[in-house]
Amino acid sequence: MQGDPEFARLVGWLAAGGLAGACIEPLAGDVSARRYARIRPPAGGSLLAVLYPPELAAARTRFVAAAALLTRAGVRVPAIHRDDAAAGILLVEDLGPRTLCERTDLDWAARRPYFEAAIDALRRIAAIPLAEVERLGSPPLDAALLERELAGTIEVFLAPRGLAPTPFVAGLRELCRRLGAGPLVACHRDFMARNLMPLGGDRVAVIDFQDLRPGPAAYDLASLLNDSLFAPQPLERQWLELALPPGGDPLDYSRAVAQRTLKAVGTFTRFAAAGNARHLPLIPPSLARAARHLARLPEVADAFAPLAGRFAALSGDEPVC
Repeated sequence: MQGDPEFARLVGWLAAGGLAGACIEPLAGDVSARRYARIRPPAGGSLLAVLYPPELAAARTRFVAAAALLTRAGVRVPAIHRDDAAAGILLVEDLGPRTLCERTDLDWAARRPYFEAAIDALRRIAAIPLAEVERLGSPPLDAALLERELAGTIEVFLAPRGLAPTPFVAGLRELCRRLGAGPLVACHRDFMARNLMPLGGDRVAVIDFQDLRPGPAAYDLASLLNDSLFAPQPLERQWLELALPPGGDPLDYSRAVAQRTLKAVGTFTRFAAAGNARHLPLIPPSLARAARHLARLPEVADAFAPLAGRFAALSGDEPVC
């Protein structure tokens, strides 16, 4: 970050806010245009600075507003210490260096309490009044958006491999229609191990929540159990009994898993094409999960059957992370 104008701007901003002389450690961040740095003030402790370019100003606003909603709902999120809209910089609580996904020292017995804490957070998120979530401004994760997401996967991954015959694409479209037809609830949208920070006392904090929006009731749970960390089937069954909302279509969880994992395959493929290949190892287990659930769904199972062998050939062992 040395020689970077953003670094110089952050140094000046910190000095103006009483943190002159703080140690600044640039962080790799995610795939967005946001920039991150760990700030170590001379007095001790650490904070995180998040720098938003002008084109992401709306995302910063949504992050701040969503943080307030989640805090009121009893969901642990990073505390915001300073919000400078004009500078496009947030100074937030530092919750540690590793997400739950990155805690590769944990086996599933050790992960279990963190996942159950995450399920509690998921319930609290789903209970936030929809009118408050809608005011954040993100479009609902409805049938149309679910279908658009899969269209991207069809374009960059399925079609180039001969895995997008017309009957299968039509079945995926119907899957999205049925999943989006149910009642929507407040939805994190990326509720997964890469967005959960393990805390003391087997608690978790939720991050990257600026896209909070209405979505299918089973979607966040499908994401939690099938993205980045892939829950073993015995634990998955227990957590489904614990967490699935009553009264819904029992197949909607399978629809959400199939849509979410296929969408992720397209996302990871685009990231790799743009030069960020670190998510490529997640494609085989994502395809394996998609295949398991596609085979269960009446609207797509028959069209998927001729493709199942080719999906299996592209799927490897499910990695820990």
